[in-house]
Amino acid sequence: MAEMNNDAPKGRHGNKNARCSKKSTRVDMTPMVDLGFLLITFFMLTTTLAQPKTMQLLMPRSDGDPMSLPAKKALTVILGPQGRVAWYEGIGDDPTAPPQISYTSFANHNGIRDVIIRKKEAVYQATQKNDLMVLIKAVKQARYENVVDIMDEMLINQVDRYAIVDISQQEEGYFK
Repeated sequence: MAEMNNDAPKGRHGNKNARCSKKSTRVDMTPMVDLGFLLITFFMLTTTLAQPKTMQLLMPRSDGDPMSLPAKKALTVILGPQGRVAWYEGIGDDPTAPPQISYTSFANHNGIRDVIIRKKEAVYQATQKNDLMVLIKAVKQARYENVVDIMDEMLINQVDRYAIVDISQQEEGYFK
């Protein structure tokens, strides 16, 4: 609280009516500090912290039978080290007809986005449905950033069906 100190200093000879009488003011800041801490505490306890933004990932059931996938509707993308990307059309599980491997990157022109767009259009022309299934595989040296980038490509190109699957030893050899 603010209070006035009425005790004026006395002159040389003890006379109150000396030349000048000065009054002193003193402001007590304790309530102001208390109010500040109360406001800080109130806003800290009532505010909501930023919620992390996550992408919803639907995982298949583990008890179901594997579904068959025609090779003409599939595109396999293999993420390699140093941002390299290998891809081939189909599933690549036929040992008599090995897949034809092509290499690309995440570049804006002639990158993996263009490959996905071309394959999506080809599947639509053949089936009149958007049935493209992209199989995403990554070698152990692939960066997590590249996995996020390919997931972003799926979102940008509106590919509804994609899966992250285990890579075979033969496919790991594509980057050696």
